[in-house]
Amino acid sequence: MSDFDFTNDSMLEMYLFESTTLLEQLDDILLQSEKSENLSSENINEIFRIMHTIKGSSAMMEFDTITHVSHKLEDLFYVIREHGIDDEHFTRLFDLVLKVSDFLKEEVDKVQRNLALSEDTHELTGEILSLLAELNTVPLSESLPLAAKALQEDAPLEISLQIKDDSSTADQETDIKPEADGQNIFHLNIRFAKDCGMENIRAFMLVTKLNDFGTVLKTIPAELNENSEASFIIATDGFYCTIKTDLDADRIMQETKSILSVDTVEFINALPVSTSNKPRAAAPQKSDNTKNAPASNNNGSANNMKASKQNLISVGLNKLDSLMDLVGEIVITESMVSGSSDLAGLELENFDKAARQLRKLTDELQDIVMSIRMVPIASTFQKMKRIVRDMGKKLSKDVDLVLMGESTEVDKTIIDGIADPLMHLVRNAMDHAIESAQVREDAGKNPVGKIILSAQNMGGDILISVHDDGKGLDAEVILQKAEENNILSKPESEYSEKEIFNLLTAPGFSTKDNVTEFSGRGVGMDVVKKNVEKIGGTVTIESVKGIGTTIFFKIPLTLAIIASMEIKVGNNIYAVPIANIRESFKATAGQLIKDPEQNEMIMLRGVCYPIIRLHQIFRLEDTMTNIEDGILLLVDSGDNLACIFADDLIGKHQIVVKPLPIFLNRFSVKENGIAGCTILGDGSISLILDIQGILN
Repeated sequence: MSDFDFTNDSMLEMYLFESTTLLEQLDDILLQSEKSENLSSENINEIFRIMHTIKGSSAMMEFDTITHVSHKLEDLFYVIREHGIDDEHFTRLFDLVLKVSDFLKEEVDKVQRNLALSEDTHELTGEILSLLAELNTVPLSESLPLAAKALQEDAPLEISLQIKDDSSTADQETDIKPEADGQNIFHLNIRFAKDCGMENIRAFMLVTKLNDFGTVLKTIPAELNENSEASFIIATDGFYCTIKTDLDADRIMQETKSILSVDTVEFINALPVSTSNKPRAAAPQKSDNTKNAPASNNNGSANNMKASKQNLISVGLNKLDSLMDLVGEIVITESMVSGSSDLAGLELENFDKAARQLRKLTDELQDIVMSIRMVPIASTFQKMKRIVRDMGKKLSKDVDLVLMGESTEVDKTIIDGIADPLMHLVRNAMDHAIESAQVREDAGKNPVGKIILSAQNMGGDILISVHDDGKGLDAEVILQKAEENNILSKPESEYSEKEIFNLLTAPGFSTKDNVTEFSGRGVGMDVVKKNVEKIGGTVTIESVKGIGTTIFFKIPLTLAIIASMEIKVGNNIYAVPIANIRESFKATAGQLIKDPEQNEMIMLRGVCYPIIRLHQIFRLEDTMTNIEDGILLLVDSGDNLACIFADDLIGKHQIVVKPLPIFLNRFSVKENGIAGCTILGDGSISLILDIQGILN
């Protein structure tokens, strides 16, 4: 790790964001290229640039381990870019680069958690150098002296720029000579220390300083702060500039070398031709035995993915959280002002008009802030490709992953909450559900399995499904396992198929007999269910034996501000999320029935629903007990439906969800039907009901 404390430094935040984004992009390029069995020249160049950027920024932050490994991979892709790669090493290349990607992700994660980086990278870099050595002995288009040099010295590859000293070239400067005004013109070639990182920024600082002693007439590269290729060009070819100054050569040399990380300074007769400022050409076209194809317009090319420039900025999530909290306070304050008891009975036409306008603006502000926090689910879905690819190789299963609704946007907090459950379900589908190719063929199925990840908006919720066309669930096997594990709470014959499938979410339940690296440890669907319920969602399982299984997540789009119905029970006011309410109605005593265990039920359109009296659950006094005096709300928790009995409905409101104090956790408040709290317009506190918990 670095000797510097970057924990609260914006530079570290930018480094983490950039490195994570680049590594995800690297995985995406590799997986698409491997699937198409074509590593295009655009993708080779893009991978080279990714590793060069990570190497440079890591060196600047003094994360030596990341710098060293990314540098070696950069060397490998330089050789591949220049000479291609043959069929024999094509598959091995992808396995190796994905292995390096995993290692770099782990190291970046250690940086984020302020842990010490790994010190031993010899095995990983040895694999890279071994592949370089083999490529050096393969008779491709030409020999690879640069790779051999890197192997012998364990040093980075050097790329030299040949300066054409042709005075007839129009783009070249004239030889050094004093100007008529007595000033001198110097042409400089400056090289920065290897692996210093941010070469374009260092060159920009150098130009700024030299301008203090004269005028910098020309630089190569020309655009130091906007040209995305500048850092790469300077690192490989050096930085060139022409300065007109009163100072002599010795003083210019002294001032230039005083810039941090400047390694060598050389006076030359002329700048190279302007074409050296252009990005390097892709590798030449190879013979048919190489996988390094010419540039193509396939969807996997990195250039296609970044064809259009967007006006975007990166903002820390903590700032968005603070903004959301502030908007929440504004919503509460607006409600307090508009609903103040001091205004009761007053005819204030102008005030009411201003209050309505304030409510409109507050709602618009709330919508905008919430939309800022919304991110496409595509990034989470894309990560599943890697899981399917790796498990497919280890389990010898050929599986296609189909992604649908990738553009669906969800709150960032929700995205973070569903990443692990989705990963678990995809692993389950690969390990448990999808059969081997032979078994599938014997059953009349396509030998290639299919997993479909889907997302779609449904009002204020998002519905995410994981579907596989595997062997499906066997209700009898699940019931038998549940009985062996003492999970059943009633006779087997009384369980419906839906209830049997829900047994999969019981703690410790597993149908896997043998422990593997993927499953069989007793940590399964119960963890998935807990994580989804933690973000206010529900889990539903559907399956047809021999056909496949679909698991649904129904989760809210956001957790911060929700629409709710306020209800009164005695002297207390509770908030019920609108998303959980099917309908509200008055009941008569004649509609009530009792089940065999004397529990209250009500018949509604031919269906019986249990009645839950909130005053009994929360042990409240001075409440209505006669069913005809109060009101019933038919509520839905995803798996269950019931009617909750309250004294009265107050009205619909937007509420800001506030977490419960931590000290209340010892009383298992959430398990007893309370999800959180909110502040009402009069300043009082209202508890938010957890319908899922109450019905369970």
